[in-house]
Amino acid sequence: MKKLHFINGKWTGNELETIEVMNPATQERVGEVPKGGTDETRKAIDAAHDAFSEWSAKTVYERAALLDKLNDAILANQDELARLMTLEMGKPLAEAKGEAAYAASFIDWFAAEGKRMYGQTIPTHAANKRLQVWKQPVGVVAAITPWNFPLAMLTRKMGPALAAGCTVVIKPSRETPLTAIRFVELCEEVGFPAGVVNIVTGSSSQIGGELMANEKVRKVTFTGSTEVGKELMRQGADQVMRLSLELGGHAPIIVLDDADLEKAVNGAIASKFRNSGQTCICGNRIYVQEGIYDKFVDRFTEEVKKLRLGNGLEDNVDVGPLINEAGVEKVETHVKDAVAKGAEVTTGGAAASDLGTCYYQPTVLKNVDHSMIVMSEETFGPVAPIQKVTSDQEAVTLANSSPFGLAAYVFTESNSRGMQVIEKLHYGIVGWNDGAPSAAQAPFGGMKESGMGREGGQQGIEDFLETQYVSIGL
Repeated sequence: MKKLHFINGKWTGNELETIEVMNPATQERVGEVPKGGTDETRKAIDAAHDAFSEWSAKTVYERAALLDKLNDAILANQDELARLMTLEMGKPLAEAKGEAAYAASFIDWFAAEGKRMYGQTIPTHAANKRLQVWKQPVGVVAAITPWNFPLAMLTRKMGPALAAGCTVVIKPSRETPLTAIRFVELCEEVGFPAGVVNIVTGSSSQIGGELMANEKVRKVTFTGSTEVGKELMRQGADQVMRLSLELGGHAPIIVLDDADLEKAVNGAIASKFRNSGQTCICGNRIYVQEGIYDKFVDRFTEEVKKLRLGNGLEDNVDVGPLINEAGVEKVETHVKDAVAKGAEVTTGGAAASDLGTCYYQPTVLKNVDHSMIVMSEETFGPVAPIQKVTSDQEAVTLANSSPFGLAAYVFTESNSRGMQVIEKLHYGIVGWNDGAPSAAQAPFGGMKESGMGREGGQQGIEDFLETQYVSIGL
């Protein structure tokens, strides 16, 4: 299938060179998109800028009505969207259907949240003055989205932006543009005005460079690596660009000795192996207290062995391929380094080359320590390293030893211990006896080098609003 750019209400880009979109499960071509650059991006920005005044002038109820239609359209096309996601990035079809529903939940939430963009009346210091705080949309928003959640990361940005009265230029990942373009088709079908939603695919350097340098763009929201996030900060400094950055993670899972073993095992598996371990909040390193270490490793390994690896379009597949061969090579490097330094593989431990070039077996490592790369770098693959710890404080110290602070997980049945441990963790999201904490109504974002700003929840719309103070003389 060939898809095009959507700029100012028109599908364009037929004359451009194309980029092939490949299925990581089979290495077959599933589509192609235009290879756009600076000129196409500038046209999209101009269209969004021209549409902003009319879109921002609409009432919140008018904008919410369109968002409600978009929510319905996503759910009505859930199966098609899920299949597209599986084709272009490999996740199992059941997970992809779940992502489509999750994506719709952000549109649904922010359709309502837009009606609660409250200002403020401030007590005055003078009888002839009235002091107020108004909320205004920030302007044109550039949304740069990743390949691992090609729909949900888009709606998590688009929902609040559109509800606030902003217009949007989307730059999807070159690995997974088809889902994003189908989403924009739905925006067109439900009646968003021309220029409110635009999408450009192609050269990351050219598109990103124009988005960061163009003075008509007032806000950039990005999900991706910390290295790219830092570069965007540098590029945006010249015009003091407003940024929301959801960056890398290296999530610890802490299992204390009073944890419910089954709850901890199931929660750790849900966190670690979702999307083949290719999520920024997946558990990347597991710390288990010595009193239950052996029992946990045995039960965890037993359950991981049950996970079925395969093409995400096949029935009963739990773990799909990695996004590309480079992802497999990184996982292999981490596992080989750990084994060379004394770790023991309890299951997995090798690429599944009989299935294809992008598959790696669900893997469990025990007897790991912090001399191993897997405990200091984000693996982004289906590998679970488990380290033994002696105390709550040791677990906290090791968990906080990373420069990243996106998500962490704690398993304990004690309210007292749980609260004390969590209060010491430098992470923006914590799942307490919960391996899947994300929700549209909750703030999502990290501390330290995991980014700035929050997406989702009441806080999610604030990053798309300016606070304007008005002093009125009577």
